[in-house]
Amino acid sequence: MTDRTEQFGAREGNEGIVRCDACPVLCRIRPGRAGACHRYANEDGRLIRTDPLVLLHQAVEEGAPLVPFLDAAEDWAGGVTPAPQVFVTAIGAGTTYPDYKPAPFIVAQKHEGVDTVTVVTEGIFSYCGLKVKIDTDRHLGPECAPVMHEGEQIGHVTTAEYGSQMLSLGGVRHLTGGSKREGQVTCAAMLALCRKQAIEVTIPGGSRVTLQAGAAPIVNGVAETRMRVGCGSAAVGIFAQQWQGHVDEVVVVDDHITGVLTEHQAGRCLSMRPSGLRVRGRRSTPGRYFQVAHPGTGWGGTDVTDPLTLIESIDAKLAWPGMRVLMTSTTGEDSLWLELDEALRPVVAPMPDSVAQTVARIGENCEPALTSILFMAGAGGSLRAGVTENPILLTRSVQAGEVRVTMGGAPCTLWPGGGITIMADVLAIPDNAFGYVPTPALVAPIEFTLRAGLYAALGGHVDQAIALETLLARHAEAAVNAPWPRANPWPDAPS
Repeated sequence: MTDRTEQFGAREGNEGIVRCDACPVLCRIRPGRAGACHRYANEDGRLIRTDPLVLLHQAVEEGAPLVPFLDAAEDWAGGVTPAPQVFVTAIGAGTTYPDYKPAPFIVAQKHEGVDTVTVVTEGIFSYCGLKVKIDTDRHLGPECAPVMHEGEQIGHVTTAEYGSQMLSLGGVRHLTGGSKREGQVTCAAMLALCRKQAIEVTIPGGSRVTLQAGAAPIVNGVAETRMRVGCGSAAVGIFAQQWQGHVDEVVVVDDHITGVLTEHQAGRCLSMRPSGLRVRGRRSTPGRYFQVAHPGTGWGGTDVTDPLTLIESIDAKLAWPGMRVLMTSTTGEDSLWLELDEALRPVVAPMPDSVAQTVARIGENCEPALTSILFMAGAGGSLRAGVTENPILLTRSVQAGEVRVTMGGAPCTLWPGGGITIMADVLAIPDNAFGYVPTPALVAPIEFTLRAGLYAALGGHVDQAIALETLLARHAEAAVNAPWPRANPWPDAPS
């Protein structure tokens, strides 16, 4: 726990009550109790941050053993940084609210001989949301359909991407623009997902889905296993040569683009004989069909459970008895082998091993189905005031690539255009990084790393900067160290 009485709070009366001003709620906290967010508590009349400051450390040499730097604090008295590199995250740091004061920690250190400054603060984000990528062809719901959780709308279905369904959750309209309960439910759902926990949502006219970052989506109680190899047309192109000589026709069923091998340019380039088999739907270009069925949870993201219903006609002038037809989905999870009888009717037959191997190859080329949660937020004027007295200068430097923005040390994607609008994968952010305030809003760590000279030129709070060695010595007992996530780049200041 970290004492924050120098930054936040004021004593009220003689009962030891402390008023916390770390967010607009302004809780009055009695001794031994915590505020509404459980992030701040009253310990003997002192306002403390209940979570420790998180320090990430990285070995200087790849594969070198990590040294517990808190055990070697005496080495820092002379100003020499220990062997592991140390990054002070904003997790557990506290916030700038009510925004007239500098960020909780402004850390000065050298990195590869360059004087850098890292400004850390926990941002209170009312303007924030989640972009959810769900790797499945299953139809989750119509585009723009509401996403419901505990009886409240917390988002909507947005445009599908290649092999993935997409949801947009949260946002200021759901947090503050609806009923009080809608805001509370939205905030709680977002917090759970950011903390890598599971929640269940329902989509009217669609499916019931369990979401959890890094886990397979569960659609109507069934865990997805595969992300499609491609659309039906792409699958035809990928596997056409492997099918040649083993099949006479292949139909790859897909909600968006169903592929028919012998019509497709790939089949023509391989000089495959036209089969005369025509599927339902709207023919786009040769061998590519749209709208063969309605969206659903069946074959290839359609509502089809019997693929024979997709065959509109078979041209007797082109087809022949014994013609071999493979029907498969874009993941290979569903497949059927057909042979035409003397009346040119498709008859289900045992699939030859050589063809079964190609269906298995489709599955082999599918990536595991996962749910990805991306946190998106805007770093507003109030947060930026904790970095510099003239926030627009920070914004311009971030947009120019002169300032590295991270969340708990994790890299962020900066959206173009005005402001500092960022997005980060919650799996890349350390555990327990997110909190909330009952306004409602999410609380998330954010760090700005830049060259010390640039920080001074931006009008930064230079007089509040503290050397890394001094910070470690002062807060050793109230901080925890953790290894640097190997997948994350080290957030050194841009050159």
